[in-house]
Amino acid sequence: MPGRIETRLAELGISLPDPMAPVATYAPFVQSGNLVVVSGQLPASGGQVSVTGKLGRWLSVEQGQRAARLCFLNVLAQLKSACGELDRVRRVVRLGGYIACEPEFTEHAKVMNGASDLAVAVFGDAGRHARTTIGAPSLPLDAAVEVEGMFEIF
Repeated sequence: MPGRIETRLAELGISLPDPMAPVATYAPFVQSGNLVVVSGQLPASGGQVSVTGKLGRWLSVEQGQRAARLCFLNVLAQLKSACGELDRVRRVVRLGGYIACEPEFTEHAKVMNGASDLAVAVFGDAGRHARTTIGAPSLPLDAAVEVEGMFEIF
């Protein structure tokens, strides 16, 4: 029987992707006590980065938001792999977002809302989190966005 969070994902029409293998030398997640830290996830589908380029040049804010949402789905896939069951998540503690963009781009926060809004939609008030959003000249594999997360579990 699916748990509360799995049911919520189904209500939102979301199925989680398979967790993506690391693209370098790092662990996809680390658990320390009741915290799980998920390494930065790219906007990948089927194991391939599907949103590449820079915001402010080739990509719109809306495309960036969709990329951030896809990154967060990949974060959730890694989190489920770490926990076995997403109902173990007590709180989304922090999300970090990295936006590949032109130097003049200033709408990083709007892009990252694609991930943050989905966190709240999935976890309710427990999805409200601290956040950092940073612009970068480039990201791994030419990804447009990368999202990492920290979660409290029980």
